[in-house]
Amino acid sequence: MNLTDIALSRYSTKAFDPDRKIPDEALTQIKSLLRYSPSSVNSQPWHFIIAGSDAGKQRIAKGTQGPFQANEAKVLNASHVVLFCAKTEIDDDYLDHLLATEDADGRFPEPSVKEMTKGVRSVFVNLHRHELNDAPQWMEKQVYLNMGSLLLGVAALGIDAVPLEGIDIAALNEEFGLQEKGYTAVAAVSLGYRSTDDFNAKLPKSRLPEDEIFTLV
Repeated sequence: MNLTDIALSRYSTKAFDPDRKIPDEALTQIKSLLRYSPSSVNSQPWHFIIAGSDAGKQRIAKGTQGPFQANEAKVLNASHVVLFCAKTEIDDDYLDHLLATEDADGRFPEPSVKEMTKGVRSVFVNLHRHELNDAPQWMEKQVYLNMGSLLLGVAALGIDAVPLEGIDIAALNEEFGLQEKGYTAVAAVSLGYRSTDDFNAKLPKSRLPEDEIFTLV
C-alpha cells in the first residue's frame, strides 16, 4: 500500500453509479473504521446512521432539499450513505459508561490505571464543559477526525466517496429524532462507485505547494 497513491486517487465523487453496491465484506470493514477511529481521551462522542436501502437513502435525502438539492443525487445514487452525528452533551453518566466499557474490555491491568484514566479524562472533559464552554464544538471535532479516517480508509478499499456538509441539519435531526436521543447531525458521507459521467474523476488534483504548507524544523 502506498499512501501517496491513495491520496492522489481519492477525490470528491460528484456522480455515483446507482447499479454498483458495496459488498458486505467491505461494509464490515467500513463499520470497523468508524468504530475504531481515534478520539480525544477515547470520548467516542458519536453515532452513525448508515443508509443502504432505497428507503433509508430517501430518509437521508430529506436533508438535501431546498438550497441543498444539488446533493440529492449524491445521496440517492450512492451505494450507502453515512450520517455522522455528534453528542450534544457529555455528562458524568456517559463518562462512567465509557470507563465501564474499557474495564470490561481489559484496558485496566491494575485499579490504579482505571483511576488514572478516569482522572485524566475528567480533566480534559471538564476543560471543555466548564472552562472553555465549547463541549459541543469539541465533540464535533472528534466526529470530523472520524470522517477523515473513513475517507482515507474507503479509498484504500477502492470505494469512492464524497463528504456532504451541504445538508439540512434541522431536517435530519427531526427525521431521525436525534435531539431527543442526545445527538445532532453533523455531516454525511456518500459511498459507492463513480459513474462514468462524473466530470470530477477526470480532473487533475490541485493543492497548494509544499513550500507553502510545510515548515520542517
